Amino acid sequence: MTPSPTGGPVTPVVLPPHAPLPLYYSNEAEHQAFLRRIFDNTAADYDRIESVLAFGTGPSYRRAALQQAGLAPGAEVLDVGIGTGLVAREALKLIGPTGKLVGVDPSAGMMDQVKLPGVELVQGVAEALPRPDASCDFVSMGYAMRHISDVAAAFGEFHRVLRPGGRVVVLEITKPEGRVATALLKGYMRAVVPLIARVVGRRRDTSELWRYYWDTIEACIPPEQVVQALAAAGFRDVRRHASLGVFSAYTAIKPDHIVEAR
Repeated sequence: MTPSPTGGPVTPVVLPPHAPLPLYYSNEAEHQAFLRRIFDNTAADYDRIESVLAFGTGPSYRRAALQQAGLAPGAEVLDVGIGTGLVAREALKLIGPTGKLVGVDPSAGMMDQVKLPGVELVQGVAEALPRPDASCDFVSMGYAMRHISDVAAAFGEFHRVLRPGGRVVVLEITKPEGRVATALLKGYMRAVVPLIARVVGRRRDTSELWRYYWDTIEACIPPEQVVQALAAAGFRDVRRHASLGVFSAYTAIKPDHIVEAR
């Protein structure tokens, strides 16, 4: 490792998932307060709106992405950003009765909506996972990367809690490459979905959540940077699997043998 100019410890590089969004907050403390409020307040509406947004295809896509990432029966899974349990529900079908699943989320309101028997729920954040080293076989994160503060720190934590040979999958919505496709998705996410949320939802903040969703998608770091961050955290076989130009599934494996730098 090249020493810093002062000879002191090197400060870890922070990688925010997107640029600050002043429409919602002005600093990191306000960012965290906004996230707690918006997710706690809208948790009861989340699954209902998501099913409309995904036209009922969400469960099959999540299950296929988990399978593609190598989730197998009997695995011990850590679902980071478990939310209401949408990814966890599909993971449980794949790991079967011999598997185990722990869910971590900073939102108590979201975790109150998880109705999955046998799942252990722990309040915490991706950047400092409240789990021991090498304690699971598989880490999943479903559409939560845009809502954390430091992607590099989170991926480092994924690497820490995985056993050698363990696998990770990060699901995200990615801004389309073309201007027309971007404009269409933006109109849908910022106008149509909030309108549906006002009609179908029961919470006042639900339409705001879905407008915020698009704004984070539009401002999010590009896929190449996500791939680089996973590799920098020590993962191998890092890949992005794209579907419809919008849905991204990032997969990677923790090496069986970690070679220490000399």
